[in-house]
Amino acid sequence: MPTTRRRSPARTFVAVTASLVLLAALALVVVRLAADRIVLQEACTATAGGAKARVSVEQAENAATIAAVAARRGLPARAATIALATALQESGLRNLDYGDRDSLGLFQQRPSQGWGTAAQVRDPVYAAGKFYDALVKIDGYTTMDINDAAQKVQRSGYPEAYNKHEIRARALASTLMGYSPSAFTCAIRLDGVEDEVPNSRGLTARAQTALNEVQEAFGDLETGGYAADGVRSGHMEGSAHYDGRAIDVFFRPVNATKRRDGWATAHWLVAHAEDLKIATVIYDGRIWTARRSVQGWREYTPPGGDTGNDTLMHRDHIHLDVR
Repeated sequence: MPTTRRRSPARTFVAVTASLVLLAALALVVVRLAADRIVLQEACTATAGGAKARVSVEQAENAATIAAVAARRGLPARAATIALATALQESGLRNLDYGDRDSLGLFQQRPSQGWGTAAQVRDPVYAAGKFYDALVKIDGYTTMDINDAAQKVQRSGYPEAYNKHEIRARALASTLMGYSPSAFTCAIRLDGVEDEVPNSRGLTARAQTALNEVQEAFGDLETGGYAADGVRSGHMEGSAHYDGRAIDVFFRPVNATKRRDGWATAHWLVAHAEDLKIATVIYDGRIWTARRSVQGWREYTPPGGDTGNDTLMHRDHIHLDVR
């Protein structure tokens, strides 16, 4: 009768072990790729002073706008904290088209009470500005209890309602006002976009929109990295500047104040990345990309590795590009 050769138990153990190791390695690669790329739920997170605030992308956009209006007016982070706590209570940081009686918008401001027209109070920039107009008239608001300051502006029927939002509002204000660098991030999903031809300023339509929006939020910023006849040199090979998709926003000279302004702007860009189709934000030695947004801000090393150069490390300017 023919004989059958049997594999020894030791050889079988080695083969099985090797297969398990290979499968584990492949699983680790899959998990790592998934962690780098796949966004299961879009959301934004602010972390500051041991506190954390997790909000939706819609809420993040509105929170960033409220903070930007405060920054543009030169108001302290305390003002933004009060405004954000108010908006969290009144609308959940959503720009509502309904409310009690004729209340509308982020702060549920009533046109019949002199806050503005219905269209105006639903404009987040206008609404935040009107809130701050009223807030700065309150003597001692910068040292007053946040709930009490909010109530003096709003005159709500629920005078203690703002207290429960203070911790989240502080985290959002600290990050979105630039006091906590690289501490605000959003995880977003990518969608398809069509190619665009640069306009007369040398920017694609999406890049032009991003420029318009950031300047509306923060005022007349110093910008560059684009030209009417296109940019052909001065950047690394394959740079989005050559396609009219990139803008530089300058914060010079490099100092603590400019750095704070820069981070306020960088965080605002991340908060609006989904709406504005922003692909990349680089500032102060850190990088955020839409493609790897789930990882948040990462360390940035320029081509060539010169980490001592302020311009190459983007310490004196933000680089942003759109898809």
